Amino acid sequence: MSGRLSVNVFGPTVARPVPRAEVRIFEQQVDGHAGNLIDELFTDSSGTSEEISLACPPWEFSQGTDFPKPYSEYVVRASAYGFETVEISGVEIFDETHAIQNIFMPYSVGMEEKDVDIGPHTLWKEYPPKIPEDAVKELPEETGFIVLPSPVVPEFIVVHYGDPNWAGAPQYWVPFADYIKNVASSEIYATWPTETIRANVLAILSFTLNRVFTEWYRGKGKNFTITSSTQYDQAFFYQRNIFENISNIVDEIFTTYITKPGIRQPLFAQYCDGNRVHCPGWMSQWGSRGLGEQGYSAFEILRHYYGNDIYLAQAVRVAGVPSSFPGYVLNVGATGGNVLTIQEQINAISNNFPAIAKVIDDGIYGPQTQASVRKFQQVFNMPQSGAVDFATWYRISDIFVAVTRMAELF
Repeated sequence: MSGRLSVNVFGPTVARPVPRAEVRIFEQQVDGHAGNLIDELFTDSSGTSEEISLACPPWEFSQGTDFPKPYSEYVVRASAYGFETVEISGVEIFDETHAIQNIFMPYSVGMEEKDVDIGPHTLWKEYPPKIPEDAVKELPEETGFIVLPSPVVPEFIVVHYGDPNWAGAPQYWVPFADYIKNVASSEIYATWPTETIRANVLAILSFTLNRVFTEWYRGKGKNFTITSSTQYDQAFFYQRNIFENISNIVDEIFTTYITKPGIRQPLFAQYCDGNRVHCPGWMSQWGSRGLGEQGYSAFEILRHYYGNDIYLAQAVRVAGVPSSFPGYVLNVGATGGNVLTIQEQINAISNNFPAIAKVIDDGIYGPQTQASVRKFQQVFNMPQSGAVDFATWYRISDIFVAVTRMAELF
């Protein structure tokens, strides 16, 4: 049995791909340290390694609670001149899935090394269960910490890496969609039915946007959005690998959340594994797998757990992007200002990612623009349609913003 792994190596941000980085993949020993060397790869001009196959347990192990561990763990080490060497242990590989390991390397003038240990998956290891909270929060007065009239997708989530009362915990500024991908890859198995994954992603989105909208922790005098503690929030592991199918689903729906009639806020959609912990009124993760296997849609799964009165809504805007998705797919033959926006952004991105060819910025979506969009999609592990749909529009926007910010610093 085998799964696939590709590694993307960046500098401190996604705007700085690291070409010719050495990527070494090792077996992981029981103590978490690197064992035998399996393969040695080098990144291309986009900072991306060749995709390789790695041994892992069979797919069936991830479909029930009575099987052995359903994934293998590996150690990935990246090194390049001018950067700290980064070694990540606990990289998870599932059968018939594509794992993506993004590695961010701080600049260095010496031989510094940074070790990152990814914790076990929450469905495998027993973590402290969630402390129940009201699904709908009582909102403060308008003069309080609430500053949004309706839900907005933030540019970043500030993750407090530990218990909310631990003042010394590190904090990470994580792009919103990347945070959701990390949590979903930590909380559910990528081998589960697509509609099950979609339902769980929607619950994670709603949970997170409730924290954002209600300013839950800032209202308590804290300086972060959410924690990595499963007792209070959702599992998040710094620099963990994600999975391509989960990533694509998040890109498609990251502005969508669950809500109910008569409330302004996203539903605080709590959930548990449904095996070690039972949680009436919340979503059971293992139960949602069973419903997906029976052919339930994501919305039907959500209604099964959160009630027939729920519905899905869209956040009014995405913070930090130059312009919002126009509401229709851009493809060959399209013309106008939205096409020009994409062309200008692709050309700016090409300065840092030369494999993505520059295009003539004439507002006409021709074969040249289609080819560059398709290459962008390939570089960033997206479906390679060559068209700018909702997911591609916002991914291009994200990378454009990162690249232009980096240019402003130098």
